[in-house]
Amino acid sequence: MTKTICLLIAAALLAASAAASTDPFLGRWTLNLRRSKYPAGACPKRMVIEMNSVERGIHYRSETTYANGNTLRAEYTADYDGKPAIVLGSRGMLLPVSLKRIDSHTVIASYTKSSEVVATSRRVVSGDGRLMTITTTSKDQSGKKATAVGVYEKDTGSQLDLRPARSGNGK
Repeated sequence: MTKTICLLIAAALLAASAAASTDPFLGRWTLNLRRSKYPAGACPKRMVIEMNSVERGIHYRSETTYANGNTLRAEYTADYDGKPAIVLGSRGMLLPVSLKRIDSHTVIASYTKSSEVVATSRRVVSGDGRLMTITTTSKDQSGKKATAVGVYEKDTGSQLDLRPARSGNGK
């Protein structure tokens, strides 16, 4: 009996692992500035996104550094069911996000404010799984439509370290 339960648990873990490994969005992605197109003054100096599989959907973490040196972190856990998820940032709560999977390589992320969609990001992973293009449409400060296209390369190196940087000499 115990052996059967252990085998069932092992089979379930193996199946979950196999399913997770087929999601092309999972992993660490680094923004390629040369291939990306942002509205004037909006392009980050550096951006890294990491997505990992969790029991229900994905866990998303990002770190963005801007030309002025400011850094923004964002993190959430969401399923692909279109339900809003809370987004926590380095300065508190950000706009909620809801995810919808269109096909195996396309996800739409919608950001809402007062139940109104204020920005939409279309995330597409290339067929070979090496590039992810995120096209975000929102309104700029004057109310005009603004589109940003971020092209990310999959990183096979280490995971994103979101711990606060140490000050001083590091000892």
